[in-house]
Amino acid sequence: MGKFSKAEKSWMMYDWANSAYSIIVTTAIFPIYYKSAAENAGVLPANATAYLGYTISISTFILALLGPVLGTIADFKGMKDRFFRFFFWIGALSTAALLFIPSSAWLLLLIMYTITVLGFRGANVFYDAYLVDVTNTTRMDEVSARGYALGYIGSVIPFVLCIVLITLSQLEIIPLSVADASRIAFLITALWWIIFTLPMFKNVKQKYGVEREPGIIYTSFQRLGQTFKEIRQYRALFIFLVAYFFYIDGVGTIISMSTAYGTDLGLSSSELIFALLAVQIVAAPFAFLFGKLANCFGTKKLLYTGIFIYIIVCIYAMFLETIVDFWVLAMLVASAQGGIQALSRSFFAQMVPKEKANEFFGFYNIFGRFAAVTGPFLVGLITQLTGNTSYGVFSLVILFLIGFIVLFFVPNVTASEQDYAPGH
Repeated sequence: MGKFSKAEKSWMMYDWANSAYSIIVTTAIFPIYYKSAAENAGVLPANATAYLGYTISISTFILALLGPVLGTIADFKGMKDRFFRFFFWIGALSTAALLFIPSSAWLLLLIMYTITVLGFRGANVFYDAYLVDVTNTTRMDEVSARGYALGYIGSVIPFVLCIVLITLSQLEIIPLSVADASRIAFLITALWWIIFTLPMFKNVKQKYGVEREPGIIYTSFQRLGQTFKEIRQYRALFIFLVAYFFYIDGVGTIISMSTAYGTDLGLSSSELIFALLAVQIVAAPFAFLFGKLANCFGTKKLLYTGIFIYIIVCIYAMFLETIVDFWVLAMLVASAQGGIQALSRSFFAQMVPKEKANEFFGFYNIFGRFAAVTGPFLVGLITQLTGNTSYGVFSLVILFLIGFIVLFFVPNVTASEQDYAPGH
């Protein structure tokens, strides 16, 4: 990482820091821990799953509504740093607080989980927007991709540590129950997140913004309204957001429903966790590769490549029969997952007016969050109608094809375009 500046390195390290939350709390250990806690308390399995889904939907909806407003306020000079730290500390401290909630208090677990999600995703709105502050347009693809790659690598270390801890408790090698080991895993996540965010606090500062004015909240709503009025000036940005809405919906659905899909194929919890670990490991070098290739062939071409790989994934899902097939599918996902997310972030960052970066990344996160609704509903509906999960996954081809087509109408952002001109 010698060729990167201190600010770029520190920004990338936040991906390393917060990705532990993504895999341990969002994807792997917390859902299993919560389900076990709720069912032991007498909650029916279907109801436990539904309550978790409602919790995620509520927190998603809250952030989707607040994102552009908070982003607009944060565009005033000095405010981005405050908002990032505020949401970061909410997320990290509430994650650590999961340690103190007994497994019998499943409802309190959900409430605290909601707070962790708000903190985690809220901080990400401002973290993504910092990309315009830490690097220039020509380096955004590589810096963003490097961040995602470090995130995959960084998540593996605490994840493995937590798996070892839980496994040792299951085998009764250490005097801890599985529930206690799971709660310690949440503390490990919080500490990892906090420690590796310290460079971000020290070396990354808001560089672009508008001058602060009296009545900052009222003024922010005025600016937000003005952006909607000037939407034609930002045509390229909003066409891209429409394309992003569809293809990232497919990406997010495959990530969020992979565990359920694997269960339908007969994979055990330990096999699923091992598969998730393998995806994290394989995704890291491919995220690096996407960033490098984007510099050679252009960001849009690499986004098309990622979408095309996901279309193959959806088609291949139709022919899945064995565990080996599931692993082939998982590796295909790993090859595109980090790259398509990283390059979407950098492609968007290359187009946004720098002084409005937070506001526009608020919209970016709205489209990403609300996109998490259509895909799961589509998979659920087709699966119910056909009785086959594979058909449900295949239906996601529709989302990727729409995203692919709409992306065609987004102007190319070349390395020579240092600043975005409205109406470009």
